[in-house]
Amino acid sequence: MYLCCGDSLFDMFSSPSSDPHGIALDGHVGGSPLNVALGLARMGNHSRFLTRISTDMFGRRIAGFMGANDIDSSPCVATRQNTTLAMIGLKEDNSADYVFYTDGTADCSLVPEDLPAELDPAIRVIHFGSYSTVIEPTASTLALLAAREGETRFVSYDPNLRTMVEPDIDLWRDRVATLSKAASFMKASDEDIAQLGTTPEKFAADAVSSGVEVACVTLGHGGAQAYSADGRHVFVPGIKVDVADTVGAGDTFQAACLHWLGAEGLTRKGEARSADIAAMAGFAVKAAALTCTRRGADLPTLDDIAAFNP
Repeated sequence: MYLCCGDSLFDMFSSPSSDPHGIALDGHVGGSPLNVALGLARMGNHSRFLTRISTDMFGRRIAGFMGANDIDSSPCVATRQNTTLAMIGLKEDNSADYVFYTDGTADCSLVPEDLPAELDPAIRVIHFGSYSTVIEPTASTLALLAAREGETRFVSYDPNLRTMVEPDIDLWRDRVATLSKAASFMKASDEDIAQLGTTPEKFAADAVSSGVEVACVTLGHGGAQAYSADGRHVFVPGIKVDVADTVGAGDTFQAACLHWLGAEGLTRKGEARSADIAAMAGFAVKAAALTCTRRGADLPTLDDIAAFNP
């Protein structure tokens, strides 16, 4: 069983309006950790999610989305606080251009009292990532959970920097340093690494020195690099596709890696360092490329990935 924690929001995609001063919006459920939960569920795993979820019209749709996609929402805490909204346009290269509305919203307001006193023993992997790891009080609450559970469970972490939500890079660096101490698997994009002011090699070395067993760096259309704590390093080239947009590609990569490690029986602490990181990263690059051919975070099933032949 997998437990993902944190961001749950509505992605509002902008498009031209008949009003020359207006914006037409098309809303879809999103949020990086929720996308990972979706990917894991679609790949056939028991996927569970923890966040505060609003009872507003957006939150009700998020709850319905989780139910429709076999994501277990039983750990979620209901609140009247508004749902986080992300407004998304497209840049010239079809990559996403975000603006977030997070002030006092549900998923940014998780407190320690919302955490289960004990987690289900069946939960093997706990995933954290993105703005929920830096926006208080959720950030400190999730850090507490990661520290508590990281002693005995496999923790996954993706910084997924959103500097339009929190521009303080030093705060992001501090959270990366803190959560990497609890993590067994860690992934960051090349854009994340550039914003942190480091390099893929140093990012991986720092992660491994903190106790991470496998670290990955995604390179957009360029593919991915994977590093193991036993000193191995591989590069997997990207797959050329017609890109609809890149929303959810990194989350697909994360979910695919976690699925692969689980399927190989490598999600107990200390086991992932022996993984075939080339096979893992190759599977994840293929899954992420498939997501890029779809609009929004429409993550694939295992059958989709197997049938994908770009």
